[in-house]
Amino acid sequence: MTVRKCIIVDDEPVAHYVLVNYISQNPQLELVKQCYNSIEALNYLRSNVVDLMFLDIDMPEITGLELLRTLNEPPKTILTTAYSEFALESYEFGVFDYLLKPIYFPRFLKSIERFFSSYTDEKPKINNQIIAVKIDGFMLDLNVNDILFAQSYGNYVKIFTLKKIYLASMTTNELENSLSSEYFMRVHKSYIVAIDKIKDWERNTVIINNEKIPVGITYRRALTERLKFNNNQ
Repeated sequence: MTVRKCIIVDDEPVAHYVLVNYISQNPQLELVKQCYNSIEALNYLRSNVVDLMFLDIDMPEITGLELLRTLNEPPKTILTTAYSEFALESYEFGVFDYLLKPIYFPRFLKSIERFFSSYTDEKPKINNQIIAVKIDGFMLDLNVNDILFAQSYGNYVKIFTLKKIYLASMTTNELENSLSSEYFMRVHKSYIVAIDKIKDWERNTVIINNEKIPVGITYRRALTERLKFNNNQ
């Protein structure tokens, strides 16, 4: 089950109380931040990646729509407001949905289902040695030949390549399923390695690009047989 990170941006404590209650009933959502104004949200989003933002429109100093104008890559956004006249303007910013206050739970669930269904077309896929992964809110094509290894990182995966390290919004299982088993192998519950990038190996570790990567006991035998087979070719 993929868990998506979300934040609430609203100046009304009552609105927070309602949304926190609704979010807590959905195990696929993780509330990582509650912001009570746009400045607080802007500062948080500059250094943190989230999947979904519940955003009030009518806030002092900087409104919700003004916040969306400020963000270069805003997360998927569900607007929460008591004023329906802003609906048309809000969709100019790619707003995902629009919830009128008071927000009722069935309507909230419908919006959340639409949010999760929007990811069905963003599953990683491999084509001509290119894998598409979601990085910082947008899809990026990575050449699989550049991948050294990958490490589980909570609800994300660190992908180590020849050029840089990427933090992809996906699970380790999703990445493993998108890579060819001919060239990549799971060696630990938290690690996937490119077999041809292994420079040395021992009983409990493999070495790639001077990095020691642990080998789990349940993967040790398969890895040993695979490396011995490759060395005999």
